[in-house]
Amino acid sequence: MKMIINTEAPVGLLLLFLLLFSTHGTRADELPLYTICPNTTTYKHNSTYGFNLHKLLQSLPSKTSSSHNYYNTTEGDDPSNQVYGQALCRGDINITVCYNCIQDVIQDIPKQCPYGNDATIFDEFCQVRYSNQDFFSSMVYTGKYPPWNTSKQNVTTPDMFAEVLRALITKLSSEAISSDSVNNMFASGELTVGKTHTLYGLVQCTKDLSKDSCETCLERAKGDILGYFSRRNTGGGIVLTHSCNVRYELYRFYQQALSHQSAGNDKKPHMTEIAVISSVLIVVVLGVLFGFFCYCKRRRSKTYRDQVKSDHALLQDSVVPAILFSRNTHGNKQNNNQDQLNLMDLTIIKVATDNFSDLNKLGQGGFGTVYKGTLLDGKEVAVKRLSRTSWQGSEEFMNEIILIAKLQHRNLVRLLGCCLEDREKLLIYEFMSNRSLDQFIFDRARRPQLDWTTSFNIIVGIARGLLYLHEDSRLKVIHRDLKPNNVLLDNEMNPKISDFGMARIFGENQNQANTRRVVGTHGYMAPEYAMEGLFSVKSDVYSFGVVLLEILSGKRCTGFYLTEHAQSLLTYAWNLWNTNRGMDFIDLLLQIDSCSKLEVLRCIHIGLLCVQEDAADRPTMSHVLSTLETESIELPRPTQPAFSVGKILIRASHSTSSSLCSVNGITLSGVSAR
Repeated sequence: MKMIINTEAPVGLLLLFLLLFSTHGTRADELPLYTICPNTTTYKHNSTYGFNLHKLLQSLPSKTSSSHNYYNTTEGDDPSNQVYGQALCRGDINITVCYNCIQDVIQDIPKQCPYGNDATIFDEFCQVRYSNQDFFSSMVYTGKYPPWNTSKQNVTTPDMFAEVLRALITKLSSEAISSDSVNNMFASGELTVGKTHTLYGLVQCTKDLSKDSCETCLERAKGDILGYFSRRNTGGGIVLTHSCNVRYELYRFYQQALSHQSAGNDKKPHMTEIAVISSVLIVVVLGVLFGFFCYCKRRRSKTYRDQVKSDHALLQDSVVPAILFSRNTHGNKQNNNQDQLNLMDLTIIKVATDNFSDLNKLGQGGFGTVYKGTLLDGKEVAVKRLSRTSWQGSEEFMNEIILIAKLQHRNLVRLLGCCLEDREKLLIYEFMSNRSLDQFIFDRARRPQLDWTTSFNIIVGIARGLLYLHEDSRLKVIHRDLKPNNVLLDNEMNPKISDFGMARIFGENQNQANTRRVVGTHGYMAPEYAMEGLFSVKSDVYSFGVVLLEILSGKRCTGFYLTEHAQSLLTYAWNLWNTNRGMDFIDLLLQIDSCSKLEVLRCIHIGLLCVQEDAADRPTMSHVLSTLETESIELPRPTQPAFSVGKILIRASHSTSSSLCSVNGITLSGVSAR
């Protein structure tokens, strides 16, 4: 499904654009401040405790952010498998930052404390703790010092600084436990150090503690942080414990608007104020740019507008509303309606994949990662997890849902369900035990498993799948990214075309379209598509021809060069076939017998017909399938294939543009015509 931009309502889309940015995570691929993992006991994969833990953690981000930055709860009825959980956000941050911080910490737990029955993870803005023991309302003091404080600036007057630090922590501790505290169990503020410096501090307790317990915890933390300063003599430090924490800095690190602060005469702008002003300026600039973008869109050709209207009509017939009436909370029920998909709970998927463990990773593409999972009923599935931060990934996700829900064929991968929960975009497919075709044809150890009969059946199966997309389905679909990586093999080595994120739907009488956004993988893209953005069913025919020649040769189309001639795989096949040496092109591991020789040479011939430079010269998939299955059909002589690598390299050498040659598997967008 293409994301439709309504050029008549730029304000609404701008708000959506800003919303996407405002909900971005609080950090990117950073380690937490500190982690406590006793690891005295562990739980097993797919255990009841593990299921309860995943369900509990899933509830923490929304519950905590909507409950004044603190929440604790239990999950499970059986005392032996019950989980106790707690989340605390810093008292000065807003709901969005709180939610994102806890979400990030939850993602860290399986990496930092794998299968641990007890864990506590601290981040700058929040902390999460869970255990198989009841720890609520119990003060536990641990006194941990994160290593991030080791590079702080030294203090030149340590004695004076220590006294001010003691006074500040004492004052803030008293405010945190006072009955009229606006932010219960939290306080922040500042005191001057001499004439040149200001010391900023923050204290906080978990809100389940009594005032006496909070006071005791903060008193111990004060002693530790003073001891820390006396040893390190640094202008910043933090002490983290299960029940409370204390921090000080020589700059205002907390949000001024939500904090308790001492009165002062400092009128200089602070970081928060600068951030607010910068944000406003960014919004204004984005608004101007977006308005210009909308103006340009209105000037596009009528053909493009008709294409958008066609896509919009498809959105009205979207499968998404149907999904909402087919919710699956168990991960094991099947739909009777082929146009409906199971909307699975995120908790079920996390349990099935062991919280997206790297051990279950099957592969990674341009817009996400695929994991193996096992549902509660034992059924194996493949879970495609699209990147949270990818706008393009969101478009792909909706596109794939609509297409696959409406397409049913033995040579197309079957979509079992999806998940749209907590910023996750997940697609759940049938699991293909032999994974993808590229892992056989390019792996010399596994290549012998593809004898000629199996290889020919795979070629025919791919052709049938494409024919269904182009002519036999209710929709006319152009795949646009056919390659061995996107052909999956079941346990009987039957091929199934997958990954419809880049696919496009054509109208009933539409034969060709043009796009400014070229997507696909170099080496498999037809020349008219890569150079001019023109695509049609003949674009997929070209890709099929490349895949066919790769199956026969065991060599990749990209990165294949003969040093002496600098030829591509396609021109190499052409030269050998044209000089009656076609069998020299065949992989020796393919095990061709004398009876199959004519069939193999015919496949090379068909492959060369598919990769001809002029799209009009290429056969349709119906004709391709007929020639594969009927030897009596006479084949025309092919012309020289497109994309002579030597020509591209010569052009590239006279241009500052980057070369079209690329590494296999990388999906590129926005290829400029030469």
